[in-house]
Amino acid sequence: MLKVPDGAMEEFVEAAHRVERYGLVRCSSGNLSARLNEDRMLITPTRVWMEDLKADQVAICNISDGAPLNDCRPSAETPFHAGILRERPDAQVVLHWQSPNATVLACAEGASRNYDVVPEIPFYIGPIGVVPYAPPGSEELSGLVVGALKEHDLVVLRNHGQVVVGDTLLGTIQKACFFELACEILLRGGSGVSPIPAEYAAQLHALRTGHGNGDSKAV
Repeated sequence: MLKVPDGAMEEFVEAAHRVERYGLVRCSSGNLSARLNEDRMLITPTRVWMEDLKADQVAICNISDGAPLNDCRPSAETPFHAGILRERPDAQVVLHWQSPNATVLACAEGASRNYDVVPEIPFYIGPIGVVPYAPPGSEELSGLVVGALKEHDLVVLRNHGQVVVGDTLLGTIQKACFFELACEILLRGGSGVSPIPAEYAAQLHALRTGHGNGDSKAV
């Protein structure tokens, strides 16, 4: 039996349930992974609804190559989860989700739009990357996502969904929820929505990256 740190599996399963409760995925869509240590990660299995996920269904995989280490079949997107964790040692969690408003904009023209319509985007997420469509589970998609997340914490997958990284399970889910909020504002407000002035967005981004002054708890 593979050893998992005390509480890690329970926390992971609860986070997966939370992803579904917050409306970030539908049915068996989306996938979630979390680093266990330098060598291993937890990841949701293929074709299992996150709302129903149980501890004995969670796959344990090598980060080096994504190979499964237990009898659970991991998500088809395991290659980009493992690739991100290899390239981003600061990232502890990867979430691929498809919430309604964010995915509408992922399917619309202008996916490189300015999402800085609420302070939470520049402060918690920073610049948003965009990658072109590639087939789910493909090497092409994995390469595009891993490459884009070297420079971003969140990327939009054209006609597919979104991927975000973070240093905690709850923090990563929070980023996804804030992005969905920004996308809802953009869709509902249409041409009447204005982004935060660039100089203020830059200040928030500087606070996020630790180069500015101010109390981050104020946001």
